Amino acid sequence: MTDATPTPLIALSACVREIGIHPFHVVGEKYITAVRHGAGGFPLMLPSLADETTPEEILAQVDGLLFTGSPSNVEPHIYDGPPSADGTLHDAQRDAATLPLIRAAVAAGVPVLAICRGCQEFNVALGGSLHQAVHEVAGRLDHREDKNLPREAQYAPVHDLDIVAGGILAGLWPEKEVAVNSLHGQGVDRPAPGLRVEATAPDGQIEALSGAEVAGFCLGIQWHPEWKVRDNAFSMAIFTAFGDAARERARQRTKN
Repeated sequence: MTDATPTPLIALSACVREIGIHPFHVVGEKYITAVRHGAGGFPLMLPSLADETTPEEILAQVDGLLFTGSPSNVEPHIYDGPPSADGTLHDAQRDAATLPLIRAAVAAGVPVLAICRGCQEFNVALGGSLHQAVHEVAGRLDHREDKNLPREAQYAPVHDLDIVAGGILAGLWPEKEVAVNSLHGQGVDRPAPGLRVEATAPDGQIEALSGAEVAGFCLGIQWHPEWKVRDNAFSMAIFTAFGDAARERARQRTKN
């Protein structure tokens, strides 16, 4: 008789937003849905409480971490970038919570999937840098969505992804190219030491990174595979692999 496979507990990073006159910790529903229906895990919102917890306390309780996208940008002083343009939205409370947690999770081999802002955090946490406005970089496309379009159109595939041979994504997808959506202003500039490029856009912009020198599932993605995850085979392959890694950790964690 075999043990039942445990449902992995997957923590999702939260943004801090003022709604009315009060601050709230929030997670987008699309990420919650993708964890439940794509990864087969149980989603838990992880509040941004950097001063009131430690990465080790969090990692002892969860089987995987999903670092979500957000309208806010990582504060540029963290990666020695120039000041942000006026009006740029930041979330210093989230930065303080996620960056140490990413470093600790990677070191401990806890499965990590980082999307959009999460991918940028992933790179910055490990020593990389960002373009604050990819559309202002010579030779690069405008990777931002048209916010005047309906939501469905904003999340539609708009450019191909060139998948690098030998990486995590290449192992999940048999084709070298696949079309993806694009809804970001910031993007990876210099990859952090120890990270490998997994995929690029047609203009050469880095679209995915992985922890080539670490154990376990560790992937940062610039596009949004969480959007209607069950309708996209490529997105499902990514979330299934993430969920499988989290399930394996759950098996090991519940044994101990």
